Amino acid sequence: MFSAADHEFMGRALALAGRGLYSTTPNPRVGCLIVRDGEAVGTGWHEKAGLPHAEVLALEDAGERARGATLYLNLEPCSHHGRTPPCADAIVASGITRVVAGMQDPNPRVAGAGFARLRAAGIVVEQGLREEEARELNVGFVARMTRGRPWVRLKIAASLDGRTALANGKSQWITGEAARADGHRWRARACAVLTGFGTVRDDDPQLNVRGIDTSRQPLKIVVDSKFETSPVARLLKDGRTLVAGAVEDQRKIAALRAAGAEIVVIPNEQGKVELSKLMQDLARRELNEIHVEAGTRLNGSLLQAGVVDELLVYLAPSLIGDSGRGMFTLPELTELPQATPLRIQEVERVGADLRILART
Repeated sequence: MFSAADHEFMGRALALAGRGLYSTTPNPRVGCLIVRDGEAVGTGWHEKAGLPHAEVLALEDAGERARGATLYLNLEPCSHHGRTPPCADAIVASGITRVVAGMQDPNPRVAGAGFARLRAAGIVVEQGLREEEARELNVGFVARMTRGRPWVRLKIAASLDGRTALANGKSQWITGEAARADGHRWRARACAVLTGFGTVRDDDPQLNVRGIDTSRQPLKIVVDSKFETSPVARLLKDGRTLVAGAVEDQRKIAALRAAGAEIVVIPNEQGKVELSKLMQDLARRELNEIHVEAGTRLNGSLLQAGVVDELLVYLAPSLIGDSGRGMFTLPELTELPQATPLRIQEVERVGADLRILART
């Protein structure tokens, strides 16, 4: 169905989409390539919500050369009026005769309507080329649209024997500089960085992206059941911070709000934050990807709540021993089949450390 040239041109469209890796949220990352007589005549990629979509930019770049051409893009063109007009209409007006798309848009407002609009105008539409790559590029957007909660990626830095800190809590630095820089790239692509009160208390982190060329800083989220976060914590000084708690302590809430934090109260029956409902709330805030950097207790709670999609684990070539802190606080198991199964997606060396990407 698809030629070698189709695969090559879609690869270029995917690379264009990747340019928006750090900036497009809450919109999906989309790239577009227009090809006529075997040559690219127009390119575009979506940079930021409210700015022109990839298809419009590529059509402007191509001009009259778009007439009779093939348009490649990783995601179905939109068919509705949002912050910008429908891209499907612009494609129809341009004289494009064939559209090759990586995947259908999971947004219920589109979900095939863009393709239908093109076909009704007599344009040949083919979809599914390099679909897995297209889906991976927008895994958070797909998750939010199809299940009503973001894609949650839990990042852990540990020794080879799985220890994330010494018994006294010291953890700087277990992994090397290259792994830490790589971790900031994963932070930069996320819509929000989430941690727990214990980490804020012990490490006073900034939770921002450093050393990466990005126009946007992720939202910072603190899971803090009793609203014990200090109003002078470093993460409250710059950018936006959301503190999720479980009690109506108006004095503490007022102090955090005065320090610039937004507050949400989502209790469960145990007096803790109801994590599944928190994720639903984050989806309503149009957050696609959540990057977690927390301690063993919150890591374990997130895993038990069934809201973790992916583990991003950096393993250092060192040993700390049984006295060190582990990755998760989880209930004791009595049989090996009770262990949480994971699927290894990739293993790469980053500097002196190993990076393992695994999915639940």
